[in-house]
Amino acid sequence: MRIGLLTDGGYPYATGESRLWCDRLVRGLAPHEFDLYALSRSAGQESRGWIQLPPQVRRVRTAPLWGPAEDGRGYGRRDRRRFAAHFTELTASVCTARTDDATASDRFAAGLYGLADLARERGGLPAALRSEAAVRLLEAACRTPGARRSVHTASVPDFLAFADQLERALRPLSLDWYGDDGLAGADLCHAASGGPAALSGLLAKRFFGVPLLVTEYGVQLRAHYLAGGGAPRADEPGGANDAPVRALCAAFQGRLAAEVYRQAGVITSGNAHARRWQERCGADRAKLRTVHPGMEAARFAEVREAVGDGDHDDGDPRTLVWVGRIEPAKDLISLLHAFAEIRRAEPGARLRIVSAPAQGPGAAAYLTHCQGLAAQLFPDEAVNAHAIGDNPVSFEEIGGPEAPALADVYAGDDVVVLSSVAEGFPVSLVEAMFCGRATVSTDVGAVVEVIGGTGLVVPPRNPRALADACIALLRDPARRARLGAAAQARAGELFTVEQNLAAFSALYLELISHSPVRREADAVDADGAPLPFAHPAETYVPGRWTGGLSGLPRHTPSWASPAARAERAERVERGERVERGERVEPVGAYAGAGERDV
Repeated sequence: MRIGLLTDGGYPYATGESRLWCDRLVRGLAPHEFDLYALSRSAGQESRGWIQLPPQVRRVRTAPLWGPAEDGRGYGRRDRRRFAAHFTELTASVCTARTDDATASDRFAAGLYGLADLARERGGLPAALRSEAAVRLLEAACRTPGARRSVHTASVPDFLAFADQLERALRPLSLDWYGDDGLAGADLCHAASGGPAALSGLLAKRFFGVPLLVTEYGVQLRAHYLAGGGAPRADEPGGANDAPVRALCAAFQGRLAAEVYRQAGVITSGNAHARRWQERCGADRAKLRTVHPGMEAARFAEVREAVGDGDHDDGDPRTLVWVGRIEPAKDLISLLHAFAEIRRAEPGARLRIVSAPAQGPGAAAYLTHCQGLAAQLFPDEAVNAHAIGDNPVSFEEIGGPEAPALADVYAGDDVVVLSSVAEGFPVSLVEAMFCGRATVSTDVGAVVEVIGGTGLVVPPRNPRALADACIALLRDPARRARLGAAAQARAGELFTVEQNLAAFSALYLELISHSPVRREADAVDADGAPLPFAHPAETYVPGRWTGGLSGLPRHTPSWASPAARAERAERVERGERVERGERVEPVGAYAGAGERDV
């Protein structure tokens, strides 16, 4: 099977959130062939290069979503009228105040696919999307009665800023990825995120009927809301008024997400928390599947075996461990206040805060603030920024002398703590579970779904509750051991790479089995001779899904012609042998029962 893997700011680049799980997916499903279609997010990402790709990756095609795009071709009068009509449909659906209006969704789809057809026939869209005519059409949509109140105050700089964002988001419409040597030749498209990456999959389905699978380990629309839309602010040089641009960007992303969910054959999420977000954004519950992220349990095998043998003397049973990125959402402030309560109840307790190197001025400033608070809470005891020693609190970095690797962090007889106020999939908790560690965590995101009763869960922003739960585990080693063993068993069952690969392999077969054979070119080689096994056997499974897609070309095998089927049916009635794989029209007692394979 040939898979078109669509990524946005991740694989195959050396940086990006999707690179790890996509690489495991491609390497784990070696019998399939993969063509990568990657969108890059910055010049820095491209300069760092790609990771080493396995041999099953046949082709890589990339396109940037940063920087100016090529102007593309200029349009004639007739094509300008076509562009204006389609762009009006799209902007009207984005600006309307009725978010649940089915008519608006249909207008968005009509405008989007109309622009895609225009780009495919007449060249790229960047120049048209940034033109004065586009800005005037956008202004007219914002001024139309029934438009969102938040866009009524938009000014010309706001329209220019949104036009820039819109051109970048719609840049996949202008790419040359949709020929016979591109997505037209894929058996299935797998978008590793929503948004622009899935947009290429929408066009592959629109033009060629290629089924689409969308995976969102972090819901794209939720991330857009949390990031504030990515629009320029009024206090930036040349910036626009923030509120109207954010409203327009959010509305567009919402419409795009709804269309992606409507057209996808299957939509997967990494946890129930993300799945609920997808439902709220318009995804059909019947299409949703939960596929937990796969993690390499082998990295923690030695720690796991040491725990099982009781040979783990390196740690201190009075030590709490926090692992994660340094950022305000992790709420280290509440953790430090909770640890002050723990120290009063258990004077020998210690806290290790282990993180990757702080990136960006915001993370560095937050780390400095936390270190200052720790020194303030424990004035009579030195707080070391690197090593534990006799200090109650330590701030360590992965790769340092005290924490050379993650497995070493979890190697002690510790309680692992998570204090976040916002969390997606809690990776640090799963790592602790693989190592057989008892955990205390806040009830945010997918924490309860991941823990499943194998750890203690408390409300967020509640230092007193967090302290009480930690004290309870510090004073009860037998309970820690029971919870750690249960957590280890749960992680081994649900969160391994093997279960992730098995789930996606099954989804690939499910999607391809519901897709008709599409083109004669797929069934012959370069010389025009028939190509055996050009399509998986699942594409010939009889049933309602073999009827094809409306308006799409279909390839009809020679043995499926009415005359051939009648001849084979007569041979069957006479008791003659029919070769395996020949399809027979039911006759006699089988009439009306549908086709069958012999």
